[in-house]
Amino acid sequence: MNTSLYERLGGTEGITNIANDVVDIHLQNPKVSNRYVNSDIDAVKNGAATFFITGTGGPNVYKGKDMLATHKGMNINEGEFLAVIDDVMQALDKNNIGQREKEEVLFVLYSMQSEITFN
Repeated sequence: MNTSLYERLGGTEGITNIANDVVDIHLQNPKVSNRYVNSDIDAVKNGAATFFITGTGGPNVYKGKDMLATHKGMNINEGEFLAVIDDVMQALDKNNIGQREKEEVLFVLYSMQSEITFN
């Protein structure tokens, strides 16, 4: 039987660690760190983790806005989007995530690009 991406990423604990690392890396990345200046970082980490948990086949714990509503008016450009992708890949590497899972995460992120960036 195939296991879900949620399970292969380490379940709730593994995904929470990945999400926390992603946000920490974002905060160090000069291309996107300014987006978090007035943010509640714990809330950002929680939102990222619960979104990721739900989106990878785990329990439906995400209660936030959809991607379009979350990013509306932020004028995120392709360079910032790609910087975020790089940060996610770095977090996946840090958490020893396999190539297959990285490719699946990339697919999911790219599938949401039109809801996050402006044209």
